[in-house]
Amino acid sequence: MFDEPWVHKLIFSLGISNAVLMTLVFLTCRCVPMTRAIGPRLMKFGFYQRFYKVPCYLWPFLWASVIVHAVFAVGFFGNPF
Repeated sequence: MFDEPWVHKLIFSLGISNAVLMTLVFLTCRCVPMTRAIGPRLMKFGFYQRFYKVPCYLWPFLWASVIVHAVFAVGFFGNPF
């Protein structure tokens, strides 16, 4: 099952979705507005203030994506240890 071509595409797509979701989770993290470099600039925008309230909805998608990505990656590439 893990040698089929669609597995390559799935692993790659899940890797990209992991990166995007991790970035979104970071941007909605409660510590971002406290940083001087990013926070004050982003909090000026209304869309970010609305988006800032939804981190709880992103975590389940991130964890599901990471788990499925890890299972297929280990199944395809094997255990490196």
